[in-house]
Amino acid sequence: MAIRMEKPWQALTRETVERLPGQLGVYQIADRNGEILLIGFAGGRSLFGLRGEIEAQCDAEPGAPDRQFRYEVNTQYWSRYQELLMVYIADHGEPPSGNADSLPSSLGRLDPL
Repeated sequence: MAIRMEKPWQALTRETVERLPGQLGVYQIADRNGEILLIGFAGGRSLFGLRGEIEAQCDAEPGAPDRQFRYEVNTQYWSRYQELLMVYIADHGEPPSGNADSLPSSLGRLDPL
């Protein structure tokens, strides 16, 4: 598995989200240009797993055009979530706008090069 999420983007629509698994994992939400807006996870307390968490993002901004997402099923979701955040911060110098107010207090630093 690569340190960066490399799966293809999918349109963030109700129809696409309904086909998602109800499993643990991590996900990214991006704009139409692939700029990551949010990195999230579906953990043990997530109702309906990835499907429920990504559906909540779909419902959060129903009028937002051209948003997309990608995900990874991963039982080690917390470690992978932190890893994705650290890589993003290493690449951009700051967290995605959707994560700016909710960073884990134990987030370390990572040099992906």
